[in-house]
Amino acid sequence: MVFDGILAAIIIGFIRGGSFKRFADIRFKMGWIFPLLLVIQLAIFYLQNKVEWIGEVSNLSFMAVYVIGLAFLWVNRHHPYFIWIFIGVLLNFIVMAINGGRMPVSMEAAAVIDPHYMEATKNALYAKHTLVTDSTKLAYLGDIIPLSAPYPREQAISIGDVVMNIGVFLFIQSVMVKKKDKPVPHKTSF
Repeated sequence: MVFDGILAAIIIGFIRGGSFKRFADIRFKMGWIFPLLLVIQLAIFYLQNKVEWIGEVSNLSFMAVYVIGLAFLWVNRHHPYFIWIFIGVLLNFIVMAINGGRMPVSMEAAAVIDPHYMEATKNALYAKHTLVTDSTKLAYLGDIIPLSAPYPREQAISIGDVVMNIGVFLFIQSVMVKKKDKPVPHKTSF
C-alpha cells in the first residue's frame, strides 16, 4: 500500500507543477536504514518458505524491522508529516506485536485478494499475516479494509496503513510542490 501512496503523491505532485529537485536537499538522520530495512523485508518474504529457520523466526524478524523503522521515523520526526507516518507504523506494530508478530487479516478483507493468498495465510505460509480469529487482539487495527475494483490492485489494508499513507502523501507533496509566497501588500503613503 505504501508504494501506491508514493506513486499517487508523485503523480499529483507533477500535476501540481512540482519537481524532484527539492528531494536532493532532504537530509535524514540514519538515512541508510530505510533502504537496508526494505532489503531485509524483501529477503525475509522471499526466503521464509524456502529456508526453514528463516520461516520460524520471520515474525520476530518483521518485529525487529518495525522497531528499527520506528526509531528511524522518530529521529526524523522534524520532517513535515513524519509524525503521521510514525503513528501509522506504530499502529501496525502494536497490533502485530500483541498478536505474535503477525498482522491479523479479516476473512472479509482477504476475500478480495487472490484465493491462493487466503489459503497460504490459513496455512501460515506468509509469516507476516494471520487470519483474524476469536483470540485476535485489537483486530480492528489489522488488515480489515478491503480494496478492490475500481482500485487498481486488490488488497487488504489497515487503519495504520491509511494513516501512514496520508503522511507519506503529504510529505511528498510538501517536498515536490513549493509553496507560493503570498504577496505582501504595499503600503501607500499620502
